[in-house]
Amino acid sequence: MTRTGVYPGTFDPITLGHMDIIRRGAHLVDRLVIGVTTNPSKSPMFSVEERMEMVRREIEGCADGRISVVSFDSLLMDFAEREGASMIVRGLRAVADFEYEYQMAGMNQQLNDRIETVFLMADVSLQPIASRLVKEIALYGGDIRKFVSPAVAEQVRARVDEIGRKGS
Repeated sequence: MTRTGVYPGTFDPITLGHMDIIRRGAHLVDRLVIGVTTNPSKSPMFSVEERMEMVRREIEGCADGRISVVSFDSLLMDFAEREGASMIVRGLRAVADFEYEYQMAGMNQQLNDRIETVFLMADVSLQPIASRLVKEIALYGGDIRKFVSPAVAEQVRARVDEIGRKGS
């Protein structure tokens, strides 16, 4: 029996913190599905298609093809069920993350108690990284190379050039 996990997120953009959770989460399952979704409370910088391509590029060569990238626009538990997942993988950076994720895990368990949520603590050096902050730094002309891969940094810089920098 194949153990499948789902790592959901907006990945707008994918950060070094996301990559850390992907690498570590892939060791817990036979198959890891990265679920790229939209979050109505967030304003994405990149389309779902662009984010999926970004994630695919970043995971190239990871875990011998055991990682796939799939978009979804549904309840997470419905998506996980469709993918045959027994586990949701979530990364935690800080106490504020835990409170939110704990509440979400409880709601998800009420929706489907056959799928467990597993929390992975972010590497200490990566804990402050958040996609929202990476975008904000980039929009104000800051250097984001400590937080994302060179390819993602270039893609974010190009998008900022398209939409215009703030504070200039």
